[in-house]
Amino acid sequence: MKNILSEQEIQQLRAETRGTAKTIHFNNAGSSLPPDVVVDTVIDYLYEEAQSGGYETEYTYREELENTYSLIARLINARKDEIAVLENASIGWWLAFNGIDFKPGDEIITCEMEYVTNLIGLLHAKKTYGIEFKVIPNDEQGNFQLEAFEEAIGPKTKLIAVTHIPSTAGGMIPVVEIGQIARKHNILYLLDACQSAGHVPLDVQEIGCDMLAVTGRKYLRAPRGTGFLYVRKEIQDKLKLFFMDGFTTQWVTETDFKPRDDARRFEVYEKSRALTLGLGKAVEYALNIGVDRTWQRIQYLAGLLRGKLKDVKGITAHDFGNELCGIVTFSVDGIDAATVKNKLAEKSINVSVGKAVSTLIYMNKNQLSNIVRASVHYYNTEEEVEILCGVLEEMV
Repeated sequence: MKNILSEQEIQQLRAETRGTAKTIHFNNAGSSLPPDVVVDTVIDYLYEEAQSGGYETEYTYREELENTYSLIARLINARKDEIAVLENASIGWWLAFNGIDFKPGDEIITCEMEYVTNLIGLLHAKKTYGIEFKVIPNDEQGNFQLEAFEEAIGPKTKLIAVTHIPSTAGGMIPVVEIGQIARKHNILYLLDACQSAGHVPLDVQEIGCDMLAVTGRKYLRAPRGTGFLYVRKEIQDKLKLFFMDGFTTQWVTETDFKPRDDARRFEVYEKSRALTLGLGKAVEYALNIGVDRTWQRIQYLAGLLRGKLKDVKGITAHDFGNELCGIVTFSVDGIDAATVKNKLAEKSINVSVGKAVSTLIYMNKNQLSNIVRASVHYYNTEEEVEILCGVLEEMV
């Protein structure tokens, strides 16, 4: 597993990322260090806009902008007309979720790992539409209970909405198996893949989801303010639209209009073309390396970090389950998570604090108020893992 990416490749990838020379970055679940080519793509486009004009520059780069949709489709094995480019995963999730025609008494099934924005959406739907939602808890080993999940499905089940990789834990949800059950019962399936894209290989055909929401800034290494929504072609007409402009319609008269016949009906016309181009470049960068290869590298580094943390007296690791990802969470005895983060920052080591509110059901269940989150990426090194653990050992 260690050699899926060669040492020479890793050094080349680091050389193509300016930030690695300055910072040990273990906050990739928050926002990764972008490759230089992504940064340069955005900046060069903005410079050209300033010199040639916004509309004129967009026309010059029309093929590259259009190719962003093709690249995203390749990344998740979808059709280009099933992709909408948006600002982030939360907007994508809310557009998909609130596009569903909920009725009083409808039921939604979710998991204990659901992100705060999605939980707010569920609570809002309960207040607004009179729906109910059931939470399937993980078992004592930290695994999603597929049998309990299928047993929870009833005649009123309208939607399955789960988060693939949570914000404040290193576990993962079995999204393919959930999809098989969703298809078996013919139930809509909405997947939050905010932490997944660029982290693990994603195939919407294999997963069987109807909708999938992604952000760009995390493991995809795209600019902040980018993301996308996948909506399966067959259900696009079933989702309500909340905001429409001339871009979202294919024709309009003085008395009627018709929405576009693709997923771009969920977009609006005005957005940053520079960021869209940057998103496309980041996706292309990930595809060129191979997400299957980088996923192996991430698993190796995360396993290395977890193993070393267990050897440090005074540190409690919190991740458990049969399949773990690149997010590593832990606590340091006698030192709150924010202080740990700040002390590491003094050594140019970036981590983040996972607050209870981010994954409220899971954190409350495990009586955690906050944790330290160190999230590794393929461009991190074994030496950086050693340095992090060394500083933590001194801290304890």
